Amino acid sequence: MVFLFSITNINAQDKTIALYEGEAPGSENWTWEEAKMYSDLFNTEVVYNVVNPEVLVFEPQNPNGTSIIIAPGGGFQTLSIHKEGTKLAEYLASKGITAFVLKYRLIHSKTKDPAKELIANLQDRDAHYERTAAVQKLAGQDCIKAIEFVKKNASAYNLDPDKIGVIGFSAGGTVILESILNNSSVENLPDFAASMYGGPTDKLLNAEIPQKPLPLFIAAASDDQLKLAPKSISLYNKWLAAGYPVELHMYASGGHGFGMSKQNLPVDTWFKRFEDWLIQYNYIND
Repeated sequence: MVFLFSITNINAQDKTIALYEGEAPGSENWTWEEAKMYSDLFNTEVVYNVVNPEVLVFEPQNPNGTSIIIAPGGGFQTLSIHKEGTKLAEYLASKGITAFVLKYRLIHSKTKDPAKELIANLQDRDAHYERTAAVQKLAGQDCIKAIEFVKKNASAYNLDPDKIGVIGFSAGGTVILESILNNSSVENLPDFAASMYGGPTDKLLNAEIPQKPLPLFIAAASDDQLKLAPKSISLYNKWLAAGYPVELHMYASGGHGFGMSKQNLPVDTWFKRFEDWLIQYNYIND
């Protein structure tokens, strides 16, 4: 399906591409339908009940060869598709980066207010983790599949197959780490990564780091309502201990899920620091 929009430096087509031919492996028996709504609770659009993983493609007019797969957050129950997905994709495309917003598989929401349902589920975080554990693995496979798609179609999008990155917000941070730390397909590892206020499990934090020394950018806020700031520090220490390139920005204020929102705080410009980092590693031309 194709949507039309107008924005400076971006081609006038936002393509949606399915990652699997037919049903995605592991969720063949899912019968619910994907839906989208504006959440007053989260102050942004959310997608839920994703069954068929896809990528939304944002192409710059003058691609510089770099591509980034964006995994929005939402507790594996929703996807904050705009604040942690398409809005960043538009910004990256304005810098010459081809962006792919990943719609990965989620648990089944039983109501038409998945955000409210998620908040209720998070009252018992351990139970929610158990509920989402299987889907976390499937979502990680979806991210690996997206990397594979970009590599296979690099020439069609004028991309460098050795300049493919991933960025994940919150639960999306777990998704991109699954594609790095639980990826048996070495040829489909990303080349660089970014984790935004993620909460990786202890199992992921203790997983063997890949031999490929890919650079990692991390950002979070100390006043994260979900108390996930220490997870970002642990992830930083994991990369640092391996001698891999890593950069950490821990803002005093910003809360959890700041994404591309504006709060009139220093955290509002985190994406500028990300841009500086991308320039440093030659993923954006200065």
